[in-house]
Amino acid sequence: MRYLKKPGEKVVLLGNEAIARGAVEAGIGVASAYPGTPSSEVPMTLSKMVEEYNFYFEYSSNEKVAFETAAGAAWSGVRSIVAMKHFGLNVAADSVSPVAYTGVKGGMVVVVADDPQGWSSAQSEQDTRYYARMFRIPMIEPSNPQEALEFTKKAFELSEEFEIPFILRSTTKVSHSIGSVRLGETKEPKTRGEFKKDPDKFNNIRPHLQELHRRIDKKLEKIKEKYGLVLNKYFEGKGKIGVITSGVSHEYAVEALQKLVKSPPIAKIGLSYPLSEKFIKKFIEDKEKVLVLEELQPVIEQEVERIAKDVNPDLTVHGKDLLPKEGEYNIKTIMPALEEVFNKKFFIDFEEHDKKTKGIDEGFPPRKPVFCPGCPHRSTFYALKQVYGKDAIYAGDIGCYVLGIFEPYEMQDFIISMGASLGLAHGIKKVSDQDIVVTVGDSTFFHAAMPGLANYGFNDGNAPLIVVFDNSVTAMTGHQPHPGTGITGMGKKTKPLKIEEVAKSLGAEVEVVNSFNQKQLKEKIKKMKNKDGLRVLVSKGKCRLVTKRKMRKESTPIQKFEINQDKCKKCGVCTDEFACPAIKEVREKKGEEPSYKINPEICLGCSVCMQICPHDAIQPKEVEE
Repeated sequence: MRYLKKPGEKVVLLGNEAIARGAVEAGIGVASAYPGTPSSEVPMTLSKMVEEYNFYFEYSSNEKVAFETAAGAAWSGVRSIVAMKHFGLNVAADSVSPVAYTGVKGGMVVVVADDPQGWSSAQSEQDTRYYARMFRIPMIEPSNPQEALEFTKKAFELSEEFEIPFILRSTTKVSHSIGSVRLGETKEPKTRGEFKKDPDKFNNIRPHLQELHRRIDKKLEKIKEKYGLVLNKYFEGKGKIGVITSGVSHEYAVEALQKLVKSPPIAKIGLSYPLSEKFIKKFIEDKEKVLVLEELQPVIEQEVERIAKDVNPDLTVHGKDLLPKEGEYNIKTIMPALEEVFNKKFFIDFEEHDKKTKGIDEGFPPRKPVFCPGCPHRSTFYALKQVYGKDAIYAGDIGCYVLGIFEPYEMQDFIISMGASLGLAHGIKKVSDQDIVVTVGDSTFFHAAMPGLANYGFNDGNAPLIVVFDNSVTAMTGHQPHPGTGITGMGKKTKPLKIEEVAKSLGAEVEVVNSFNQKQLKEKIKKMKNKDGLRVLVSKGKCRLVTKRKMRKESTPIQKFEINQDKCKKCGVCTDEFACPAIKEVREKKGEEPSYKINPEICLGCSVCMQICPHDAIQPKEVEE
């Protein structure tokens, strides 16, 4: 594994892998996480480094628990790292601010990956930089994989120096960018510590709370004074027009300016909170114009405007007047802003280019995300729709089953946050007589659904049907374990928590069904639909990708299926209603009547297509020796 190479070697790493390597070079003793893309590779990489470097690693049940685990270790003098996506910080938020007030003894780094453009987190384009300001926690932002490694190590040093957690903010393009990284020396981890009682530090009840508040503000001032000119960098250039960048926007700016043949002075913000007024003043005092390049909200731009009022009131500050607040930046996005600011045209006219290429993809159907061939969730959704119909309200949640939002299912009527399906359905049920089905995954069940289930038991005798899609893994983020899988993040076997037993203990009537058995699924759904009270259907079917890997490892052939063309009536149930991507409408020659065929290279042998075919046209294919 390239991230295990020796110090001094140059290797190619993802930004997330570089963060993990930086943590190991810093000598972490504890690492925790709840998997969430675009941060997922940080814990995945750390989990593979445990054996070599002897620290403790866990996938926690949710981000709040993961944060608290890391904080407890840091309180005891052990360096710790916790990783999550931006929405995960929402879950951890209850504990983040108080821990910032109490401070830490061992270094603690909170890795948070934002997702401009919503590549993997489509509910919103949340900007974590506001959290840093609200929580009073310092934040540093790398722009490339080498910096990801170096900034992670630096964050640990500063965290211990000032006894405060540090947020390392990444974005999708930093986390998933690939670059050459020079590895450093790894530090022997300290894995044992001691928590020492200290009322002066941990008493965060007023009136001492205000003293802790004053202390945290003093820490921030010291960090800004000592490191504001160290973690932020000036790049010399020509002219009275400057560019201010942060995070991955710096990489875009350097590339775009090279193409534009301009070399203005650039200020790169690495310590985005607390932001050094001294650094900004020094950069803008002799400028006529500056362009602030930052994805999402105008956080730094507003700070620059504020500082400019005193030091250079005639300065023209450009930013979101020329650039969007939504989505990721790229060369095409920022070039028009640079053209405007520098009054120089790029040799490519993007508007003209767009006109010429408009319609080039006409006739190509849009490719939307789909369930994998053999996915147990497809089968569960299909059976639910057969029983409840399209008019029922389907309360969606976060996991692979978000794909149920697309046709032909259209059975995720809203998707808000992990576990929210239960609370939202509860509110709808209280004011409506509509049929409601709650859909929640196995990892999400342990993450955030149990409180909603308890609330139903406490407050609602007329609860909707709750369906747990149990595919035995945290599939959407890369097949990580969870409390129900029976294996820890370090690969150790443990007693799995059974969803059905937890649900029963919370007062629910529970049925367990095989996701790949359509007859059984429909019978159980009908039975539970006609009952009152809190009821949970656990639809169990292993992720087919996990099954495929297991069968390959054991050299066990996968049973494929085929369509008997003599029996096939071309009704389209398998393609239009069940929508397995392994089944396609095929025309051998132009103008010929189509036939339906199963691609054996894609089929993963779940057998559900055979069960739902109304004409018994789908049958097992003979296994080739």
